[in-house]
Amino acid sequence: MRHLLLFLFTMFVAGATAQTDTLTVRIKGMRCDECAHKVMKAVRQLPGIESLRSNTERRTTTIVYDRTKTCADSIEARLAATGRYKASPYSPSDTIRRGMGLRIDDMHCQNCANKIVKRLEQIEGIDSLAPHLDKHYVFIRYDANRTCKDIIREAIGELGYTPVNYYSGPKIGFAYYNIPKEQATQETIDKLLVYSEAIDDANVNTRSGSLAVTYFKDELSADQLLEATRQLGISAEVPAPHECKEATE
Repeated sequence: MRHLLLFLFTMFVAGATAQTDTLTVRIKGMRCDECAHKVMKAVRQLPGIESLRSNTERRTTTIVYDRTKTCADSIEARLAATGRYKASPYSPSDTIRRGMGLRIDDMHCQNCANKIVKRLEQIEGIDSLAPHLDKHYVFIRYDANRTCKDIIREAIGELGYTPVNYYSGPKIGFAYYNIPKEQATQETIDKLLVYSEAIDDANVNTRSGSLAVTYFKDELSADQLLEATRQLGISAEVPAPHECKEATE
């Protein structure tokens, strides 16, 4: 009897699993978290949807569904009905080109830039790199099916640099502070991002004891940002002009 019950249970689980299918599609109009939420809301209106996972960098959504209640055609038709979020085929072998700029205030000289470029060239999926020392930023083109922003930022951070989002324009500000290494944590980043929507991005580096911030200058001044940082319990100090030791190596 025990073996019979085990057999029946196994067959039940196998049958339940066999009813589940997975569909991954490209959705070119899905460019942000708000878009991903709208995609989820639209697809959830169908019966049998078990889970959704979106990747806005690749602009893909993976949908797990019960094929006895819905099908891939119905899902794609539902997305097409939204107008903006029409689905197209996706393959892991696709090339999905993306570009991003990273502000790196602690990239002081050509030697620094060379170190960063050399490290990034080792990452599969990076197509081209363009460092701009005068503005302390690097523009990177990459295949989002082979790598991602987080991997790229982490690789730069491991070298001791502190990258944050870079945008051009008079309304964008960048700040760079020295902080105690024990405060170079995710908690510090979270405090700043929660503090104000005027802060677009923040990053820390334990190795260098640094904090970098991208913010909107029409909503927050440099002095206000520094004061807010200190009020949040972060011991931030504007560093003195830097003389890069790497320049003489």
